[in-house]
Amino acid sequence: MITVTLPNKTYDVKIEMGLGRKIGTEIQQVWSKRKVIVITDEQVGDLYLHTTVSELQKADYDVITATVPVGEKSKSLKFVGEIIQTMADSGFTRGDGVIALGGGVVGDLSGTVASLYMRGIAFIQIATSMTAMVDSSVGGKTAVNLGKVKNIIGSFYQPDLVLIDPIFLNSLSERNLVEGYGEVVKCSALEGGDFFDLTGNINSVDDILANASELIERSVNFKANVVMKDEKESNLRRILNFGHTLGHAIELLADGKLMHGEAVAIGMVSICQCFEKTNVTSNDITQAIKKRLLAVGLPTESNLIGTPAFFDHLKNDKKNDHGTLNLVALKKIGQPVIVPTKLTEMPDFVSAVTVK
Repeated sequence: MITVTLPNKTYDVKIEMGLGRKIGTEIQQVWSKRKVIVITDEQVGDLYLHTTVSELQKADYDVITATVPVGEKSKSLKFVGEIIQTMADSGFTRGDGVIALGGGVVGDLSGTVASLYMRGIAFIQIATSMTAMVDSSVGGKTAVNLGKVKNIIGSFYQPDLVLIDPIFLNSLSERNLVEGYGEVVKCSALEGGDFFDLTGNINSVDDILANASELIERSVNFKANVVMKDEKESNLRRILNFGHTLGHAIELLADGKLMHGEAVAIGMVSICQCFEKTNVTSNDITQAIKKRLLAVGLPTESNLIGTPAFFDHLKNDKKNDHGTLNLVALKKIGQPVIVPTKLTEMPDFVSAVTVK
């Protein structure tokens, strides 16, 4: 168990095999009896919604559900509005709660709903994907997309509890598992040391599953420590955007053909290549990260980088501060630095990205 302690909130992240079978009793430890809405997507819902609802009802919760389509397009104001209307029609009050059952998209959508309904009601994350377990369920970032702009509407809204059962990973497709591992590699590169050594020993999907509990715990612990020092991303937390500035742009341009972790994998390698040009990052760092990604089949390059549409997306990036992007570079493994770079300099900067 990892405890996240912030100025106005403390909550636990519980990581344990079999937690999915005792959701009701776990939630009873933090919530009194109340109405709850379980938000999930069609894929996760088919697998786990019935069991989850049954566990909650056994614990005396009054449960309704909302199921959205699979994919990034569900992170929209349309679904936020529909779910909030359902809650209002069901008589939800400020004393009730929202439970996210799913991956990153469901978690972001559910957190946004919880933060907006009656100006904020209680929220719990049950992470079922690798991406949600190691990244999006922890730290309190909630957001939905608007048109082609990713995560532009949202807030910092912390959960009351995060439940992570590594057994859920066994039901993921290989691609879904591996894309989440991209975020694990990111955390290991930022932390360095034993964690980076651990990812250096992961050479297959089977290795990810065999080491899942440790990979999740190391990732969550790293992110939690960063978030506890900088909840609202005013300084240190920006390092968690390593690979994301370029990655988010190509993820949106790919229009569903690239998953988040795949885009981040490409973004990490690409940003390292760019910073080789300015002697911030050395070639051996780039190669070490690339080797870890290729070992499990993650992509490391994209011809979308450098296109006119790519630069248009950079302008809308949340990290755009009056025409300057705060890019994350690695001086060494375990030594991230923030390098402010003007948008006008980005075309020349990304010309260092090589696509074979």
